[in-house]
Amino acid sequence: MTPRRQTALRCITPPQMIKLFEATAQGWRFRPHVNAYRVTRDPGTLAISFARDGDRTIGIRFFGKTMPYKLWGLVPLDRKLLTAETPGEHFYLFGADRLGRDMLSRVIYGTRISMSVGLIGVTISLTLGLLLGGVSGYFGGWIDSLIQRIVELKISLPTIPIWLGLSAALPRDWPPTLNYFAIVTLLSFLGWTELARVVRGRFLGLRTEDFVMAAKFDGASEKRIIFRHMLPSLTSHIIASATLAVPVMILAESALSFLGLGLQPPTISWGVLLKEAQNVRSIAAAPWLFVPGAAVVISVLALNFLGDGLRDAADPYGDLR
Repeated sequence: MTPRRQTALRCITPPQMIKLFEATAQGWRFRPHVNAYRVTRDPGTLAISFARDGDRTIGIRFFGKTMPYKLWGLVPLDRKLLTAETPGEHFYLFGADRLGRDMLSRVIYGTRISMSVGLIGVTISLTLGLLLGGVSGYFGGWIDSLIQRIVELKISLPTIPIWLGLSAALPRDWPPTLNYFAIVTLLSFLGWTELARVVRGRFLGLRTEDFVMAAKFDGASEKRIIFRHMLPSLTSHIIASATLAVPVMILAESALSFLGLGLQPPTISWGVLLKEAQNVRSIAAAPWLFVPGAAVVISVLALNFLGDGLRDAADPYGDLR
């Protein structure tokens, strides 16, 4: 399996199911393999089709040697998770796209981008939400009014058109790295308002509590009161909000990239991969191009379950109040 290699004769190759055992004259033996395909081309339409190549199989080796590369661009390695036993052989567990590129490798590679967009975006939005919400709730007065008017203005605007408009305004000639950071910044700066409102409400209730008043009378600075005494009481809600906000960021990036307004090739993300499945031909002839959509669904469900579990663990009596 060669993640970034294009093979024109293998375009739209259907998935090959991996089999762990092979029948021999002496009985069954453990040999991971897939059935080999034979490529044929219709002489009239020149359409490529795939048929099983008799009993020929392609052996699969775990952690086999391959061309040298650098893991994450840092660690030099010459082994990959799955390789063919015979050099030059190709197999596609999740099928191949229209350029003959392996979908499994591209989905795994795109996971880094899609998940990092969610994690970095949530980190920025959490920082803004905690800072502005805490300042608004703790100090009150004109500062509270100003921040709340900004929050209300942001909430009153429809989210999806704002995403689309700002994404469309990004220059098309930006390099992939700059475009990536622009999308992350865009998503994070539009997702901090809900947390800011919650933090403000909690701070309004906490600033008159006995432990906060005691810290004030003891001469503690406002910075120490906020970060040492008040924010720790919101730990359970912050953890739950962070884990539940990551799926929102992932879905937003996937939607923008799917519409062609987010990340652009050669950057690989789940949304960019789903863009390949926009036409009827993909639905009819290559349904395996929707595999990145399954990755989005699984990650969103997993992160939602994680957020619910962390919230229940941090505040087990929350549902009883």
